[in-house]
Amino acid sequence: MSRPPRQHSAAPTASRETVQPPRTGQLLLGMVTVTLLVALIGSLANSVMALVGLLVFLPAAAAALCTVRQTALVCAWTALLGSTTFLTGGSDVALADRVLLLVLTACLIAASLYACRRRIHREHTMVRLHSAAVAMQQQILRPLPLLTEDVRVAGVYEPVQEDRLVGGDIYDVVESAWGTRVLIGDVQGKGLAAAFAVIGSFREAAHREPTLTALVDALDASVTRHNSSVARDGDDERFVTVLVLNIDARDEVQAVNCGHVPPQLIAAHSVTTPPLDNGVPLGLAALTTEPVRVGRFPFPGDTTLLLSTDGLTESRAADGAFYPLPDRLAALGTLPPSDLPRALQQDAHAYAGKTSPHDDIAILTVRRRQRLGRQ
Repeated sequence: MSRPPRQHSAAPTASRETVQPPRTGQLLLGMVTVTLLVALIGSLANSVMALVGLLVFLPAAAAALCTVRQTALVCAWTALLGSTTFLTGGSDVALADRVLLLVLTACLIAASLYACRRRIHREHTMVRLHSAAVAMQQQILRPLPLLTEDVRVAGVYEPVQEDRLVGGDIYDVVESAWGTRVLIGDVQGKGLAAAFAVIGSFREAAHREPTLTALVDALDASVTRHNSSVARDGDDERFVTVLVLNIDARDEVQAVNCGHVPPQLIAAHSVTTPPLDNGVPLGLAALTTEPVRVGRFPFPGDTTLLLSTDGLTESRAADGAFYPLPDRLAALGTLPPSDLPRALQQDAHAYAGKTSPHDDIAILTVRRRQRLGRQ
């Protein structure tokens, strides 16, 4: 019988900020200030029609920054000034030119009101989509930290695109009858559907399959089925690199590496890379005759296991040098396991400097939990 999973901490609520409109008082002050400046320029230019010509940008600016009502107020103000100027001044300008300028102003006002409505509608749509993405993220990637009877898993997850909550990196933790199964992976091409396929299969097969080889075979089959389905629709096929671990009461870890970044084992005075066979990614098993091999390495209670995706190890400095993870772990490895992932994330950003990140980053630390009666 499988052991009941512990409760996980709630995920922080993410929010997407839209353009904040100015306050009405600020808007009125800005309109008056700009009008006075434009009037001064028109006076210096000795052409009152310059007043209208320079004010036509006001509705466009309001459409990008203000609410629909505020934009309508700015448009009404511009129309009033334009009409007044047309009726009372500008005798040195031909009537046809004044009419043309007034018509263009009216067209710009109408276009600004339309553009403002479209912007507001798009922002509201994005807010709704973002809220749905938050709920989706909580189903795909469970909030960290994650607790089981065997381990505590802490970490950070950062998609490369700020407007996407879920990128190409995936992780999950399942407490099964055979121990805690931990998954970390990277979907080639950031296929969200492929991420669904792998995580869904992992959550089901981790409770069904007693061995890691059978579990990985089930994950590979799910990616293969996904690729067959998308190929019929003309979409790109995906492969997924994963590292799958099984941790139980014994002081060792069972692991299968399918083309993923190897784990790092952090002890009091050392950082080592456990020796694991590097197999092919999920979805490519048909290209090799090599069987899935399970590796084992010691994992005593006073060590921390670090898992990451290549978004961390392939962060580059301005000269193109890759992020030296083992060296940085030697300096940062004494931090508490709950603080280490965030410290590595910030350190990698500092190392890359102004270079934009090119991949998602997922960093997990796995630490054994002390249990009464454990030998």
